[in-house]
Amino acid sequence: MRLYLGVDLGSTTSKAVLVDDDERVVGRGITNTRSNYDVAVEIARRDAMTDARLALALRLLGRDGHAVAEAFWVESDLHRLEALRQTCRATAAAVPGEGPRLAPAVDVILAHMADEGSTLFNATARSRGSFFRDIVSARFHALAEEQCARSGVDFERVLGIYDRAILDAENQLIDLPFVDVFAAAVDRAGLHGDRCEAAVAVGREVAHAAFDVAGFVGTGYGRARLPFPRECIRSEILCHGLGAHAMLPATRTVLDIGGQDTKAIQIDDRGLVTSFQMNDRCAAGCGRYLGYIADELSLGLHELGPMALTSKRASRITSTCTVFAGTEIRDLLAVGEKREDVLSGLHRAIITRAMSLLARSGGVNDQLTFTGGVARNPAAVNALGDMVKAHYGERTINVHTDSIYTGALGAALFARRGVPAEDLPSPAKECKGCG
Repeated sequence: MRLYLGVDLGSTTSKAVLVDDDERVVGRGITNTRSNYDVAVEIARRDAMTDARLALALRLLGRDGHAVAEAFWVESDLHRLEALRQTCRATAAAVPGEGPRLAPAVDVILAHMADEGSTLFNATARSRGSFFRDIVSARFHALAEEQCARSGVDFERVLGIYDRAILDAENQLIDLPFVDVFAAAVDRAGLHGDRCEAAVAVGREVAHAAFDVAGFVGTGYGRARLPFPRECIRSEILCHGLGAHAMLPATRTVLDIGGQDTKAIQIDDRGLVTSFQMNDRCAAGCGRYLGYIADELSLGLHELGPMALTSKRASRITSTCTVFAGTEIRDLLAVGEKREDVLSGLHRAIITRAMSLLARSGGVNDQLTFTGGVARNPAAVNALGDMVKAHYGERTINVHTDSIYTGALGAALFARRGVPAEDLPSPAKECKGCG
């Protein structure tokens, strides 16, 4: 099978998409970027390739495919959990004087999490876009409280060990032999007899299928770090425009709010950029800003939107600067503002900034497609809908289930079409700055 790879190396997440000759998406991969761009790209690429092989297996398996696919990702995450367990054990054992007490406590917690594998790494967790780190961190914290209370081990020390270990574990390239993981998935899915043998045979066949990456294109905030030739790099603007058009062909306006920047893009009926505005000098009102807010409130990033939607009265937020956000939040909470009201006000402030960029790019033309990681946040989507209606009347606002992959999809399509960089249209003059 001939494939084309698109990689979006973002400031927060790295995404990879594989398309075939018919421009159909056959594989996706995503991971936290952190500070190790090279590893993040490779993890996303490997996951996309694994996803492509798994998709092929699904077609061959028929009725058993769905159960095996879910079990496959559980088995993959259990392999990652075991790598984390080994890292935690080594980190704990190295603590001077306290290693003999800390290491067993940490080991008990992670062993308990492994026993919960089917529940912990279920399809629901994966479908809501949670990363491995998000899933295991919340559960580790809860179990650590219980274990430390029973054993008398210092809770903060245990969390410190975990925080160091998870960073190391995320930057590990873990070898996951497809055949072995697939066989374990078949067993976990409960297949027996002839069905089991047939499924395992499919796994072996798919593992050895020839996947030829005939072209590749990279984009994203960290695109300069990609190990690609210069001619295989494309602007985020171009990739998001083409990707949004491929997902939803009626799109004429694209709003992308990523980890580090916000982009307002106008495209034509071919997905080619006609104008855009961009704020890329700071992370104000972007994903990293929301991540900081989540840490400040001791919440998971995925909890912010749902909590904001419970608000009855949004707080007035005067700044979306990440530097000052913590101070303003603490001040508001100190005078009695509710967390949900503060979060509602924060989301409205973020979208207000985005509306300014949209206005300067040419307004909101029907249809608007919302992309990037923040498009997964229901409070941001809700605020966008309210403000667009107030300023532009009725407009269709699209949020595709795979919106976070938009840039990578556009890159993959450029790879498939083999369009030389010099032949691409020149968008309007870029507007930088924090206005």
